[in-house]
Parts: sequence; structure tokens; C-alpha cells
Amino acid sequence: MKNLSDETFSGAVSPTIDPQKMEAFLGRVVTDFGAAFSAPLCYIGDKLGLYKAMAFAGPLTHEELAQKTQTDPRYVREWLINQAAGGYVDYNPQTKQYTLPDEHAVALTVEDSPFYVVGGFQIVNAMNKADERIIDGFRTGKGMLWGEHHHNLFQGTERFFKPSYIGNLLQNWLPAVEGAEKKLKAGARVADIGTGHGISTMIMAEAFPNSRFFGFDNHQPSIERANEIAKEQGLEQRTEFHVASAQEFPGENYDLITYFDCLHDMGDPVGSLQQAYKALAQDGMVMVIEPMAGRTTEENFNPVGRVYSGASVLCCTPNAIASGPYALGTVATDDALAEVASKAGFSSFTRVTETPFNRVFQGKK
Repeated sequence: MKNLSDETFSGAVSPTIDPQKMEAFLGRVVTDFGAAFSAPLCYIGDKLGLYKAMAFAGPLTHEELAQKTQTDPRYVREWLINQAAGGYVDYNPQTKQYTLPDEHAVALTVEDSPFYVVGGFQIVNAMNKADERIIDGFRTGKGMLWGEHHHNLFQGTERFFKPSYIGNLLQNWLPAVEGAEKKLKAGARVADIGTGHGISTMIMAEAFPNSRFFGFDNHQPSIERANEIAKEQGLEQRTEFHVASAQEFPGENYDLITYFDCLHDMGDPVGSLQQAYKALAQDGMVMVIEPMAGRTTEENFNPVGRVYSGASVLCCTPNAIASGPYALGTVATDDALAEVASKAGFSSFTRVTETPFNRVFQGKK
């Protein structure tokens, strides 16, 4: 890029403009352009099996990769150039071969790895399809329900969060919630609100065979998929999945009620937690998993905050606006969440542990 400090600014530009700051900002914008163009290409690489074909396969030419994936070599060549420019694959100019480093292969292809991230690109693909609805929302204040998004959002969400749940739920999150493991081992009644495809529910059901798990979600296709997965995994005797709103889910005397990355999406989180309060046994508790967010606005000015605030604008906040009086947003502060829990009747609502991507709260009656 031409050094802007060598340029003469016209009268239309303020003389207070710092050319070096301008150049630095434009460099950042170009980086974002590249990321924006690359995100759909990463989704394509996942969808067409390009990453899986390269995983642990050693160096490949674009022709060899095209042959392995039954895709057109001309498209594959351009795709590989983009991936190399982004640092996703390595390129050897002498052999004209591309290599997917093993560490990158784990993150992009090994679905049971806690480092698996490629589902996030499927989420981005779905959210970008809603741009006209979101633009209209900015102008009118109207929302957009979760179920109105492209179906890639539902599968992408499962794929994106599953690795984190596999890597943290049993090892770190439940042990941090006072009394939860003891109840689950002995035999507990558990309700998982906003269960989606039921991944969080089934991780717990597999680990605690003495307990009974009930998953609730207002999105019927997700509940249908959850029941399919439960049957595939042989967990249908320990789990039930039903269509129900977060404010009116059935059952009582639950020992544990969980919310995985969903309370901030709800239009009436107070109403949902009030229902949870009524449905809990006297010594029961709620465990709320929420995206990582700062205690102040400026604490979100980092890569994770940028991801989650973007998701908030494109999906989470519009759903809340469309479905109720609240709109917490994905980067809701601890204080905002605690206020909601207090209004619902809980005597305490405390952050008990965290990861770089999530906060874990325990609510007590």
C-alpha cells in the first residue's frame, strides 16, 4: 500500500488528520476485508471436505486436492491461494504444494476435539443471509426470531458449542457448581432450557446414568433433531426432549435447571428464571452458561468480545426483541444477569468459573 504520509491532502480533508493513523486504520480495514472474504471460503472448505482431504495428508498440489474431493481444480487453486494468504495452509513455491498443518487440521476437521472451531463459519454463513432483515430492524426496531434464520444457524451452533461442552462441562463447569455433581451422581431430575439439538443434555445424561434429563426448546426442528441424536446414542431412556417455551416448560422438583448459551437470547429471561424458581426443588439450583463478556463495555474490546458482539447484533438481540420485553444481548454484564435472577426470586447469582469463551453462574433459591 502506498505510504499515505507522502500524499498531499486536499482541502476536503481536515488538516488535523494524522496520515500515519489513517494508514494504520486502512491497513486494519484491508485485514477485515480479507477476513470477510475468507469466512465464506472457510465454510466452503468445510462443506466440500477440502480441509478433511488435506488433514494429515501431507503436501498436495491443487490438482491433487481437486481430484481427492471431486471438485474443479481451477476453483481449488484460487481457494488454496486465499487459505495460504490467511495462514491456514502452508505453501511450498518450489514444489507448488500446499500443506494443512496438523494443528490446523485438528481445529478444522476433528469434531470431538475441544479445539474444533469450523462450525463457527457455518454460523457466520447463516447470519449473513439475514442482512436485509437486520437492516430493517435497525430502522424499525423490529426483531427476528431464532427460527427464522437459515438452517445453517442451528447445525452450526451445535457444531460450534459442542467442543466447548465436551471439553469443559464435566471437567470444569459442573464441579464448580456447589452440590451439582453430588446430586447428579445420586440421581437427579434435570431440566435443560433452550436445549437446541440436545448436546449439553446428552453429555450430562451419558455421564450420570442415575439421573433423568428433560430438554426443552421452542424450536420444533431442533427438538426433532435432539430426539434423533438421543436415539442414535442410546440415551432415549434417560432423556426426553419436548417443544416448550422457556417461560412455560413443564415439570417440578428439578434438582438442577441449566441454561447453555441461551438466557441472553430470551425476550423474557426474568419470566424464564421465575418458572425455573418455581420448578426447582427447595434445595435445587440453576446453572447458567453465558458467553464471555466484560464487566464494563470497554472490557469487550478484544477478539472474543468482537465475535460475541457481532453475534449479538445479527442474531441474539433481534431474537430477544422479537420475543419479549428484554434484550440483554450476548455481552450482557454479570450485573445485568444477576439483576434478572434477583427479579426472578433467586437469593444469589454468582460467577463460579469461566473459560476464555464462557462464564458459568450458579443461582440459588
